[in-house]
Amino acid sequence: MVGARLAAVEGLVRELLKEEAPSRIAALTEELFQAAGSISEEDGSAAEVEEGAVSLWNWAVTKHTGSVVNDEQRAKLRFVACRLVCLCEGSDPPEGTIRRQILMCMKTGKGWIDIGKADLADGFLEIAMSSIEKLYAKLLKGSDGEADIHVHKADVEKNLFKVLSYQAESAVAQGDFQKAVMCVQRCKDMLMKLPKETCYLSILCYNFGVETYEWKRYEQSSFWLSQSYDIGKMDMKYSVGKQMQAKVLRLLATAYFEWDCNLYLDKALKAVSLANQENLHPAGVFLKVKILLKSGASDEDISSAVAEFLHHEMSLDFCLNTAKLLLDHGRESVGFDFLKSVPERFESSPDLGKITLLHVEFLLQNKRELLAKQKVEEIIIGHYTGKQLLPEALNRLHIILWDRAAKHYEAKSYSEALHWYNYSVSFYTPGQIDQNLAKLQRNMASCYLHLKQVDKAKEAVKEAERCDPNSIFTKFCVYKIAVMEKDTDKAVEAVTEMGKLAEKSSQHEDKLRVDENTGTNLLSLAAQIALENEQQVVAIKALEYLSEHLQDCRQLFAALKCLVRLMLSKFMAENEEKRDEDINSMLTYLTLAHKRLAESFTEEKFTGDMRILEAHWFRKVAWNLAVQFRGCPEKMRDFFLLSFKLSQFCPSDKAVLIAQKTCLLMAAAVDLEMGRQQVTPSEQTELLTQALQHLQACKEIWKVLKLTGDFAKDPTDTLLLLYEFEARSKLNDPTLHNLMESVWEQPQTEVKTLEIIASLAMESPARYPVLCKKALKSALNLHRKQPVVDAVKFSKCLHSLINLSLPTGLTDLDACVLQEVWHYFEDALSVVSSTDAYPETEILWLMTRAWNTGIFQYTVGKYKEAEQWCGLGMRLLNHLGSLKKSYEGHMIGLYSEVLDKLDRAKRFLPNEEE
Repeated sequence: MVGARLAAVEGLVRELLKEEAPSRIAALTEELFQAAGSISEEDGSAAEVEEGAVSLWNWAVTKHTGSVVNDEQRAKLRFVACRLVCLCEGSDPPEGTIRRQILMCMKTGKGWIDIGKADLADGFLEIAMSSIEKLYAKLLKGSDGEADIHVHKADVEKNLFKVLSYQAESAVAQGDFQKAVMCVQRCKDMLMKLPKETCYLSILCYNFGVETYEWKRYEQSSFWLSQSYDIGKMDMKYSVGKQMQAKVLRLLATAYFEWDCNLYLDKALKAVSLANQENLHPAGVFLKVKILLKSGASDEDISSAVAEFLHHEMSLDFCLNTAKLLLDHGRESVGFDFLKSVPERFESSPDLGKITLLHVEFLLQNKRELLAKQKVEEIIIGHYTGKQLLPEALNRLHIILWDRAAKHYEAKSYSEALHWYNYSVSFYTPGQIDQNLAKLQRNMASCYLHLKQVDKAKEAVKEAERCDPNSIFTKFCVYKIAVMEKDTDKAVEAVTEMGKLAEKSSQHEDKLRVDENTGTNLLSLAAQIALENEQQVVAIKALEYLSEHLQDCRQLFAALKCLVRLMLSKFMAENEEKRDEDINSMLTYLTLAHKRLAESFTEEKFTGDMRILEAHWFRKVAWNLAVQFRGCPEKMRDFFLLSFKLSQFCPSDKAVLIAQKTCLLMAAAVDLEMGRQQVTPSEQTELLTQALQHLQACKEIWKVLKLTGDFAKDPTDTLLLLYEFEARSKLNDPTLHNLMESVWEQPQTEVKTLEIIASLAMESPARYPVLCKKALKSALNLHRKQPVVDAVKFSKCLHSLINLSLPTGLTDLDACVLQEVWHYFEDALSVVSSTDAYPETEILWLMTRAWNTGIFQYTVGKYKEAEQWCGLGMRLLNHLGSLKKSYEGHMIGLYSEVLDKLDRAKRFLPNEEE
């Protein structure tokens, strides 16, 4: 009877055996593995289940061979098949079934071990062990005599040996040393009956030794390696061989050496000596020398150890490593003697130069520089007499020579550094183009400069330019020489080329990539050199390029501050004509500062406090420059706007808000002033629009600022009104009247403000006579309300109002207009009559305008109106002072004529009916 769970597993097996798609196979394998883990004997069994399990086992083997399933999937499928077979075992299975179960359990357990899941193997290995016992009992039960018993026992012991070895593997993997030892010991006891397994067990113990060595469990490792060696000696016929035995002993010696060299020194030496006896190998000799050196053995003992392999075939690299080992441990005598003996053995080797190089290195390491020089000179002679080093060795030699030169350079022994660099130059042919040669020449140029040998430095740089003309390092050398010679033009040219090279992420394909940090570092150094040599112009150019490439905000702002200070000092020293270019440069620096402050929010190392400090510094500079260049309105505006933008990175306290308000007001004022100049209509429109934008921003700031204190005496409201009125009136803005409505409603508007509004309302291209007249009337009303009328101001305001209402040259005047203007004249006469402060020129102007208006009326036959206006003129004449006599006679005569004409006209008029 098959249970539901077992039936489900059987169904999954059938589906899997038909499946071909790898992804579906993987999914079904996982399902089967999970399902098989939960079934038990209670779920029943059947012949079909057993048959399916065997088919699944064989399918897994086939698919694994074809790489359809991986090792882990195969292990899981074996697990499923084995579980199903075990369920179908029955109470008294036949021999074939038991043997199959033993095989399947062993392979399933081994599969789990091989994929690193040894804990899952133990159960199957236990089942295998139990099945072996069942098999042995069944075989004994059916045996006919002693001979049969021996045959059956031998048959069973092979499987038992395998299961025990697998259990040992599992125990080692799980860190159960004692269990592993017990299993291996049982296997070892069986070797007398199974001698062919000697090699297998020896290698198994070696593998255990390797694993535990890698885990640094040296005690366990030494045990397993000793076991491996001992087992390997048990039966020479089936031994692993001398090479393998030597390998085991070398690792054993290494384990003792790394475990505790002082405590297990003798054991390590004994093991390595045995290894060398078994099979002399370079690794064994090297290890022995290494152990002896660590133990502090005498030179004689070490020489003796080295002599062991002098008569054997050893590679050149091995000999070099041995010599290096000796010299690294300070055994110069043995090491150098050994080095001297090596060339004889490798005379025909193309790698012979490696020996000489090692010799040179250790001579230098042991401060025998003179002997090292002799060796290098021998190599140079050999280079030109047919004994050239191989390219790899020659490159290594250049590194050694440059390293020695660099050490002398750091110690300021520039002549000695040149000596070693010249050795390197000796290996290059005349005219050769090589980037390393360019670098070499640059290094030599630096030495010559320190030695004040400028001509030789120039020659070296010239060679460097020939080899690598597009190198930023070469340009830097040219720059240093130019600064040293105070050749400003040449220095500026060189630093400009450096800046251009730094801009490129890479040079041509056959050139070395220029690291971005290298470019900025060199430009920074260039600026420093220029400043140290008091070459301001050159320093400015270097800092300009540097500021374009620096990514670090703190470094950038330091460079920009330095640039600003240098440029400010330059301003002071030069005349007005040369300042324009420098002003533009200053604007560029401050603009860059603003740009990088805006970008700095993403840089973690640049804190908010740092940003605020930098913003304050640059905004104040921009403010001071704006004030300094008030003679140049456009630049002044640009600096004020920059100051405002920079201040936006600062906390909005009262001082900053006042500064922002002032910056925007000044910028708007400049735009308006420039708009009054002779500019094209489109330019004027642009300027006025900009002014409005500044004013709008200023209004918002002013609203906030007024909340912080008392600003009753502050003229900002008035300025905002006047500036906005001018901009909107000249732009013919339809919202202008809305703006003025708020003005008419304000009782506290000053006379001066109204008079300016009136003036602006008629200033081209604006033309708003109605607004102008309304403003002038309001101003006159305010004048009248004063306790004492200011006659001068009153006269000017009235003058403007009369001029606007009674334009000069008009011939056809409406009676209403004349009536309106008549009232203005009466206002004037009233003030003139009440004070002697009314300007006489204004009285004369009023008199003239009234008289001329009367004469005009006279000429068109309007005698009554003529008499009225001329009479007004005569009344005003009476208030003239010194100028009265000049006009009196002429005006009295004409006035009499007007009156006479008026009388005659009246006589011809018909009488009114009564």
